Amino acid sequence: MEQAVRMSERMTEAQIIEACKGGDRDAFRALYEIYKDRVYSIAYHFSSEEAMARDVTQQVFLKLFTVIAQFRHDAEFATWLYRIVANCCTDEQRRRRRFVPFDPQLEVKTMTTKGGQERAYQRRQLAASVRQAISQLSPKLRLPILLKYVEGLSYEEIAAALNCSIGTVSSRLNRGHKQLAAKLEHLRGEVIGSE
Repeated sequence: MEQAVRMSERMTEAQIIEACKGGDRDAFRALYEIYKDRVYSIAYHFSSEEAMARDVTQQVFLKLFTVIAQFRHDAEFATWLYRIVANCCTDEQRRRRRFVPFDPQLEVKTMTTKGGQERAYQRRQLAASVRQAISQLSPKLRLPILLKYVEGLSYEEIAAALNCSIGTVSSRLNRGHKQLAAKLEHLRGEVIGSE
């Protein structure tokens, strides 16, 4: 692990990728350390489930280990990796679709304190509502939303990651925004009232 961290400090990303292509396991560990949090973040925001996010993260890096030799530097590595993440997320969702998820957060807890804790609770509830609304979007709409707002990618980068045109990205983001607005309309008074 320490050797992988040192490697990432003294080598450029392109050099690390080339070392990975050559089978260097320390280089692959360095690449994992660079991207693991981003991959997990996309997977978590896609699914809202820690277990699925961990599974997808593991799948992405296993897949990456087997296909990294195919990376040709035609696009940025992160964009190429996001395509793998998007594919793994949708594949995992298809696999899990037949199961009913258990959500322990469905239990309602009583708040007995006021002030800061109550506002923090309201913010957590609001964030949970937004995550829930995002999770109800189709994967074609959810992935552009996540790549735009969680990862901060440009339309061009999203198009490359999802292998579609910029116009398609724009259209999917627009449809996603409209669906989210409709799903979250009931919160409008709560958001305004809590500010």
